[in-house]
Amino acid sequence: MPKNNARSGGLGGRILEVFTGSNGMISVAVVLLGFLVATVLILLVGRNPGGMYQAILQVVSGWDLRRGTFNVRYIAEWLVISMPLILCGLSMGFAARTGLFNIGAEGQYVIGITAAQFVALYGPRIPGLHWLLAVLTAIAAAALWGGVVGFFKAKFSVSEVVATIMMNYIALYLSRILTMRIPGSNTYKTPDLPVTARLSSPFMERITNYSRLNYGIWFTIAALIFFWVVMEKTRLGYGLRATGFNKEAARYGGISVNASVTCAMAISGAFAGLAGAIVSLGSFTAGRVLAAQDGYGFDGIAVALVGNSGALGTALAGLLFGMLKSAQPLMQSRNIPDEIASIILGIIVVFISLRAGVKLLIEWQMKEKAKKGEASNG
Repeated sequence: MPKNNARSGGLGGRILEVFTGSNGMISVAVVLLGFLVATVLILLVGRNPGGMYQAILQVVSGWDLRRGTFNVRYIAEWLVISMPLILCGLSMGFAARTGLFNIGAEGQYVIGITAAQFVALYGPRIPGLHWLLAVLTAIAAAALWGGVVGFFKAKFSVSEVVATIMMNYIALYLSRILTMRIPGSNTYKTPDLPVTARLSSPFMERITNYSRLNYGIWFTIAALIFFWVVMEKTRLGYGLRATGFNKEAARYGGISVNASVTCAMAISGAFAGLAGAIVSLGSFTAGRVLAAQDGYGFDGIAVALVGNSGALGTALAGLLFGMLKSAQPLMQSRNIPDEIASIILGIIVVFISLRAGVKLLIEWQMKEKAKKGEASNG
């Protein structure tokens, strides 16, 4: 009897099957495709694409090939920009793993900023305790903000998409109203934050040539571990994932669906709130009166999408996005349009979004090949 390779369509079909069967491989492919398209665009406008890759290399390694110099500050600043992207990606990814779509990470991030700044300005100025209390308050406030959406979703079937979009604007303008009432504030900043409330680390500053790298890096690593442990190794995570797969089956299995939905949105909000605390206490010396949204929460949606809503994938995607954002000014200094970085990110997100359709198309082609193979061997 002839070997049945029809399902895979021969060697090429088997390679496609292995490749498309892995979400991680698809993410890698679309990232490479994004860089390929960017390279072509740079050539079309008459520039040297080597400048783009030199800028990226300088960000991830610290080496400036033009001058032959090394500066670790570039690597540290890359991590600083990546931290809130990773955390907001975890916010979106955690909700996605439970069948929810959290577009509210931006609002939860803003609530985290606001809560952290208030505790920083009015909390007990005790070294260590002060910034820890500010971070924990930001996490709790953002968790409450996200939990409200989860409660309305569970209790009254209110769409979390609509609710979170509306609450993004409520968070922004509420933050602005409250922060401007702080004595000494103006339309764009508050008085300086006490040193005891800042996440800055003198040791990290010294070893990274006085970059903004701060204690937030440890919180980010802890958040990644927490995400993985809760989602993959605990009963709570099992219940949340089961709810995301099939609510009715989860309810039949004794899982409280309402509690799972509320809990999932609360934890999602906590991740975004932590991002807000890290940005406000780690990157600025004064509190900010937000006039517009920073965009980290919206970028987090793309980060989670590229990272397949997993802890490791989200971390890598956040580093990728942070790398491109850090490289933008360096690209401009090399006569490369800094919009190229945004184009790469846009292409990556578009193709990641289309992967489900691509997989269906490939599966259909493989089935057609299988039918032809059976007909020719029959």
